[in-house]
Amino acid sequence: MNEQDKLQWIYSTRGNEELSERYDRWARDYDADLEEKFAYLAPQRAVEIFARYVPQWARILDAGAGSGLVGKYLAEEGYANLVAMDLSQGMLEEARKKEAYRDFHQMIMGEPLGFASDSFDGIISVGVFTEGHAPASSLDELVRIARPGGYIVFTLNLSILERGGFRKKQEALEVGGKWAFVEAGEKFQALPGGDPDVYLQVWVYQVAA
Repeated sequence: MNEQDKLQWIYSTRGNEELSERYDRWARDYDADLEEKFAYLAPQRAVEIFARYVPQWARILDAGAGSGLVGKYLAEEGYANLVAMDLSQGMLEEARKKEAYRDFHQMIMGEPLGFASDSFDGIISVGVFTEGHAPASSLDELVRIARPGGYIVFTLNLSILERGGFRKKQEALEVGGKWAFVEAGEKFQALPGGDPDVYLQVWVYQVAA
């Protein structure tokens, strides 16, 4: 399966069970495919922006951690209190090998998350809000489990900004006083080696105090 086919294989999943199974199958080759073949840029871009707002002592959730690429870059920036959450057990096993996270949880974005309200000082989510993945409604739970004044930083595939209801959800949370807009980074090619038509943007919001 070539790079383009593998991406379409992931994007075309029907439901979380199939998505989890496919990520389990991809887990061992995931890092090599994304970093060496796809030239994946999203983790570095998101962590760079995240580090502007969230102190190193913060308790952080990597929501949709996958194989732990984001955790690897966060650890390099001095973050140590990291929690990984993903729907794929196979991906979480790969994330363990990074030795960047303290805890691991298998949970599904878009469903109620098994964390208490106000649990995290910062939340980062990279590569999760894209074709065939987590819905816009996932943002409600991220807001709930973030502490007042904490930051939520996420990448968003621009192809689903409108079609996936993300702009509407983001604005509704802002109008409702749940969070405040902080920053939207420049759009960039996330997978120049795999699918040059995929453009992402990094969004930053601060949860209402």
